[in-house]
Amino acid sequence: MIGVLTVLLLAYALLIAVPFMPGIEIGVSLLILKGAAIAPLVYLATVLGLLIAFAAGRFLPHGWLHGMLADLRLERACLLVDRLAPMTREERLSHLTDRAPRWLRPLIGAWRYPLLAALINVPGNAVVGGGGGIALTAGFSRLFRPGWTALTVALAVAPVPLIVWLTGTTDLLP
Repeated sequence: MIGVLTVLLLAYALLIAVPFMPGIEIGVSLLILKGAAIAPLVYLATVLGLLIAFAAGRFLPHGWLHGMLADLRLERACLLVDRLAPMTREERLSHLTDRAPRWLRPLIGAWRYPLLAALINVPGNAVVGGGGGIALTAGFSRLFRPGWTALTVALAVAPVPLIVWLTGTTDLLP
């Protein structure tokens, strides 16, 4: 049984890392099936999966992404990738902040880590890529430092497994 559980947790970590994959449902299913005993492991697998997606984004070559976007005929996205590729972190942040709606600018600049946590937790985030897609994009943007991102992800995904673990019940889950 431990072997099956390990495989499920590893599969869950890899699935949640994939953009547009509703992997969180697997984590919730594991919590419902096994309850509080598995909550810490589901938490660790969730954090691991999102950090895998973030790392993949950090190391994703601009040329590869440009090629994929060109194949999908997303010309404006291709132009944005081309424009951002040679920029430094500060130039990239300034460019993206200037193009954002006025109300969103402070969040992109000074509050980008809390914004990342909120995006990971927003219901329906699968529309914008799910947790894996959001983490991959954050990594690719090169605007997020790995240590701070790991802390942000660890805090962002903690509430549900923590509640299940502390209360011993899954009655609060959808």
